Amino acid sequence: MIIGIPKEIKNNENRVGATPAGVKELVRHGHTVYVQHTAGEGSGFPDSEYEAAGAVILPSIEETYSIAEMIIKVKEPIEPEYALVKPGQLLFTYFHFASDYPLTEAMIKSGATCIAYETVRDRQGTLPLLIPMSEVAGRMSIQEGARFLEKPQGGRGVLLGGVPGVKPAKVLVLGAGVVGRNAALMAAGLGADVTITDISLPTLRHCAETMPKNVKTLYSSQHNIEMELPSTDLVIGSVLIPGAKAPHLITKEMVSLLKPGSVMVDVAIDQGGCFETSHPTTHSEPTFVVDGVIQYAVANIPGAVPYTSTLALTNATLPYALRLADLGWKEACKKDPGLADGVNVTDGKVTFKAVAEAFDLPYTPLEL
Repeated sequence: MIIGIPKEIKNNENRVGATPAGVKELVRHGHTVYVQHTAGEGSGFPDSEYEAAGAVILPSIEETYSIAEMIIKVKEPIEPEYALVKPGQLLFTYFHFASDYPLTEAMIKSGATCIAYETVRDRQGTLPLLIPMSEVAGRMSIQEGARFLEKPQGGRGVLLGGVPGVKPAKVLVLGAGVVGRNAALMAAGLGADVTITDISLPTLRHCAETMPKNVKTLYSSQHNIEMELPSTDLVIGSVLIPGAKAPHLITKEMVSLLKPGSVMVDVAIDQGGCFETSHPTTHSEPTFVVDGVIQYAVANIPGAVPYTSTLALTNATLPYALRLADLGWKEACKKDPGLADGVNVTDGKVTFKAVAEAFDLPYTPLEL
């Protein structure tokens, strides 16, 4: 198969779809890999390393899309890329369709097959291609939250872990999935007073048994969240319904319950955000203020640490990319129902129910 790895053009997105080591494996399996010039530089991988791995370097994004049967990316195509996608082309990347109608419409019109990292499942029912970036985003949410609590960044001037004689900051983590657990562990490691919420009692029991002593669990309800907000310094929103739009756990009215200078980090922004006041931001302009509260809603948080993120992502995606390239997407999906769950759009049809429901579009089961 002919595989293309374009350079990401989303704001401050420095990750790349595959490392040179990943390219070497694809070439070893007999596939031809084209990499756009400087695609890996932001992650610390120069063109020379891709050439040494057996890739051919192309000068432009247009040529990379034009020649490739399968495109391997990190983030969803953005508007300048829509016209580059060809009928019958396979795109393997994060899409988060349910929060982006123009992207959904463009990919339907393109006639391409879109396999979304975030809805691929493994035999245990987990999301193996979402987990590594969720781990990064969860840990970074605390790093960024701590930064924006600093006074020069507009925050309350609170040190997350406090010091002897001064109480630590209070951190509220909404959702005890991969993002939430990693955020709670990171905050706890810095010495914060952490509360993690979820609607799953088995999940909360597991957290209570395995988390450090400075992490408390709380059943997630609007009442309980409202009771926590007045004393909270940092809120992490990490709720996920795979492939679907995130629910709003904090309404516009609830934001005013927080103290001025508090910080809210919406890690769910890729799926529409779990704060009603959220809108996507970028690494160059990461925050905005609502009722005196700083809101951080960067849609590609792991892009700030691209070396770590690209290595972690390729570790997870490469086995699937090899199967898709070796067998073709249809045969690969027949052999692996979890990979078939990743097919969100193909041949002009929406094949993932949550995406169809998000925009009231016709749904066509993949097997049809």
